[in-house]
Amino acid sequence: MFTHTTVLLEEAVNMLDIKPNGVYVDATTGGGGHSSLILSKLTTGHLYCFDQDSFAFTKAKEKLDAVGKNYTFISANFVDIKKELSSLGINHIDGIIYDLGVSSFQLDIKERGFSYRLDAPLDMRMNQNQELSAYTIVNQYSFEQLCEILYRYGEEPFSKQIARKIEEVRKQKPIKTTLELVEVIRSALPAKVLRQKGHPAKQTFQALRIAVNDELRVFEKSLLDALEMLNSDGRAVVITFHSLEDRICKTIFKEKSTVFVPKGVPMVINEEASYEMISRKPILPSQEEIENNNRSHSAKMRVLRRK
Repeated sequence: MFTHTTVLLEEAVNMLDIKPNGVYVDATTGGGGHSSLILSKLTTGHLYCFDQDSFAFTKAKEKLDAVGKNYTFISANFVDIKKELSSLGINHIDGIIYDLGVSSFQLDIKERGFSYRLDAPLDMRMNQNQELSAYTIVNQYSFEQLCEILYRYGEEPFSKQIARKIEEVRKQKPIKTTLELVEVIRSALPAKVLRQKGHPAKQTFQALRIAVNDELRVFEKSLLDALEMLNSDGRAVVITFHSLEDRICKTIFKEKSTVFVPKGVPMVINEEASYEMISRKPILPSQEEIENNNRSHSAKMRVLRRK
């Protein structure tokens, strides 16, 4: 039995300011936590649920069907949100939510290869139909490519040492499983690092997952497309779990809610930005939520409203 505890559930849906007759999108349906609460607030409105993970659809459908039928599940990556919704005749929406964390059931089902604590084949594909997997990256990418992935997506300070050790080990035999990779990572790190708090493979696994699923590029494109589709008074709610995603969200929200004024040029500003940030600072989980669900500790929520 696999369960998923939705992070910032009430806070996120409240921030969407649901209109009962509105059109809403859950870009990351997962186990259906946010979706089911949104659906419960709709009367004549409709909810569109995106997820490329077929297992997620099975889990979410049970929860959603118990609440209502006015939803449509779209089995696609949210990078295609504009195209997929347009094909259904939807060009404008009243709100969208992104929960960018890996679902608990993806981490807990060891065969998916997301966890550095469970032994499984190196996989990490959110879309099980795509070809690229963590196994391919670890065993076929060059030293330079591995360094770039680990440093850019994992912010791993020992990216070169880990990449060199991977290169050395795979010459003898392929690195096939998650725990084999963990041991390679451990062997590449200094003893003082291994004694520090936190799992030594966390940043490498994050980097590989992001690379396998092209997460940062697809998020940026999807968010920009979604903001264009927002109706007046529509809102975008984004929950991130690491600094790379949050930085993209923060930058886009700031650009959209700010009128550009060239430095040193005296001018009267008569226009105003088309969007506004609901909260200047990210909204964080309560201490109670963190105690009840440790996976929520790194969550940050940002909200943008179209005027």
